[in-house]
Amino acid sequence: MYLGDVSWPEAGTHLDATDVALVPVGSTEQHGPHLPLSTDHVIAEGLAREAADRAGVVCTPTITVGVSPHHRQFHGTMSVEAPVFRDYVESLSRSLVYQGIDRIVYVNAHGGNVEHLREVGRRLHEDGAAYAVEWMWDESIPDLVDDLFEQNGPHAGPKETSMVWYLADNVREDELADARDGGCPALEDIRTTYNGARLFYDAIENSDNGAFGDPTDATAAKGERLFEAASEQLADLAEWLAAQPWETLAPREHVRSRDESKR
Repeated sequence: MYLGDVSWPEAGTHLDATDVALVPVGSTEQHGPHLPLSTDHVIAEGLAREAADRAGVVCTPTITVGVSPHHRQFHGTMSVEAPVFRDYVESLSRSLVYQGIDRIVYVNAHGGNVEHLREVGRRLHEDGAAYAVEWMWDESIPDLVDDLFEQNGPHAGPKETSMVWYLADNVREDELADARDGGCPALEDIRTTYNGARLFYDAIENSDNGAFGDPTDATAAKGERLFEAASEQLADLAEWLAAQPWETLAPREHVRSRDESKR
């Protein structure tokens, strides 16, 4: 159930029925010449809404701007500073706790958000406010992603192109070949590390047009397969969280000293 669509009395009924909220989190950033800036938050919201309905939990409105400084050179990219993003997500999460939610899944579709969402989860867990976890859609179905695409790519490649094609039918088909040829179709062709050191900061250092992988391998049908599989994984996670006794999720007490344990 999507909270933004209901009245406050209706929201109260739904919130009384569950302890779990799905919070879709994406970005507004370049995704090559063939995909919209909204790619990540379109994917996150689509998955969160679907899984919430399947699992009988609530879905919040979407966080549409994330931590994206590594795409700053491309027109239209928006980003917030990491500490601001963390504080915002934490504040939003604590407002959910006030409404009776104590289990949160950040339904994430942007790699730049990962470490910051996990840090927010740690903050909430340390003081026992909520059990909050970051969930990245493609990491829930890695075998399927590998099976569907020869040259996947971590950003603006065929997996994201397929998902946007299925969810929003918002792919510039005439730009697919240029996205591949003017980007970085094969990651093995570029040097990204040297003796364990990461050698780049921004996407443009490795891809002139911001795309990675071969988006010409994308189809809406493949996007549907990805969406169905990832939605199932997310709904199962939400149902599992709902079934856990709070004692198994809450932070553990400090280890007792030997002297204390003898008392």
